Amino acid sequence: MNRTLAPDGSEVLVADGHLGRQGGADRSVVEVAVGVLVQEDGRFLLASRPQGKVYAGYWEFPGGKLESGETVLQALSRELQEELGIRVTDAQPWRTDLVDYPHALVRLHFCKVRHWQGELQMRESQQLAWQRLPVDVVPVLPGTVPVLQWLAAEQGYSGATHSVATNP
Repeated sequence: MNRTLAPDGSEVLVADGHLGRQGGADRSVVEVAVGVLVQEDGRFLLASRPQGKVYAGYWEFPGGKLESGETVLQALSRELQEELGIRVTDAQPWRTDLVDYPHALVRLHFCKVRHWQGELQMRESQQLAWQRLPVDVVPVLPGTVPVLQWLAAEQGYSGATHSVATNP
């Protein structure tokens, strides 16, 4: 993975740069709300991508696409209810990153979620894992790697944040 500059001057993380890009250079940006669920002890939740989706089996922070007219926090609340069966009671916008995947150009709006109600459910047949740095689940989705680095910086953690593995 490397970073490049977009035409507007913003940085873009390029995932799997050796692969072609569907839709070419002029494709639109897909807006995605992402929840970084953090427990009081500092552990954070990662979820595996379900079978049938691009990058199936890769680990990521849960979330999904914004629907027309939704704010990031509205989309995050809806997605976490749909995917995990929880109701978000405290979420704060945290960081944004633009990731150029072969299948889509995605703007990820990361929100820290510190409080929620309900028990976690695997409504999309995904796996869930509470993690600390370095994470022990593999492989990690490219758009998740910067988040692990941001968490490491906040925690004063140095060293590898994850293991690199081949495709599942």
